[in-house]
Parts: sequence; C-alpha cells; structure tokens
Amino acid sequence: MFLAASLWGLVVFFRGKFLQNLVNTKGWIENIGDRKIHSKKEAVAYINKILATENFYYWVVRTKDANRPIGIISIIKRSYLEYFDIGFAFLPDVANKGYALEATKAVLLMVSGLPEFKVVLATTLHSNDSSIKLLTKLGFRFEKENEVENSNLYIYTNTV
Repeated sequence: MFLAASLWGLVVFFRGKFLQNLVNTKGWIENIGDRKIHSKKEAVAYINKILATENFYYWVVRTKDANRPIGIISIIKRSYLEYFDIGFAFLPDVANKGYALEATKAVLLMVSGLPEFKVVLATTLHSNDSSIKLLTKLGFRFEKENEVENSNLYIYTNTV
C-alpha cells in the first residue's frame, strides 16, 4: 500500500510541492501549527532546519503504485519529554484509507530493536480525534496532559 522513504526524499520530492501543500492543509495548521511556508524558498529553509535538528528522524510516505508522496512520519526527542515522540501528517485526500496506520506501524517496527526507542511517546491536541483514534489503534495509551507553549497536549505512551 505504501512505501516509506527517509528524509533525503524531502528534497527529492519537493519539485511536486508536496511539503508546501502538506504544511498548509487545514489539518496541519489546526493540529500542528502554521509554519508560514508559502514559497519554494521557505520550504527549502524548513527542510534545511529539519536536516540540521539533532535527534529528529523523518520519513516520507509514498504510495507504492505511483510513488506519490502522501504523508510524513517523524520521530523527535523533545526537551520536555523523557522519550522520543512520534508524529504523523497526511494529505486530506488519503485520510481514513489506512495509510497512516500501516506506515506508522512500519516505522515503529523499524525502530523497535533500538534501545532509545524502547518507549515511544505521542503528543496530540485533545481536539484531534483522528490522531487519538490512530494512536489507540497503534496500542498507545493515554498517560497525561501537559501544557506546552500555551497548548494543552495529551501525551500517549507505547512500549515498542
């Protein structure tokens, strides 16, 4: 159903303006935040920022049949969390088709043998029902609520 590519794919697929489109979707802006990326130059700067961030891993999810980028999965060690945090975002036209579940499972399986990923966290807004539903399907359990940068985040945990 899908093919995950590592971060180098961010630069390669940019010609299709995938990143620029993704970060400007309603879901991204409401649940992750407005990154103010409205041009190729801003998108390249954002990609370079990601590439320069320590303890930040990114995968581009593509369809197998057309090799079309449809979403991203990231794992990052955030300063306010004890363990790595996994996140995901997909284009609206592929929502509720199983891509996010399949791809996130694959990434969790890929990192499961590494000691630093023995426990993986996920953060989401309490209003992000689709994310909460996916995290539950993936076996994550609600742990606590945490205020970060004036937002109340739900913290979920999963032992990989």
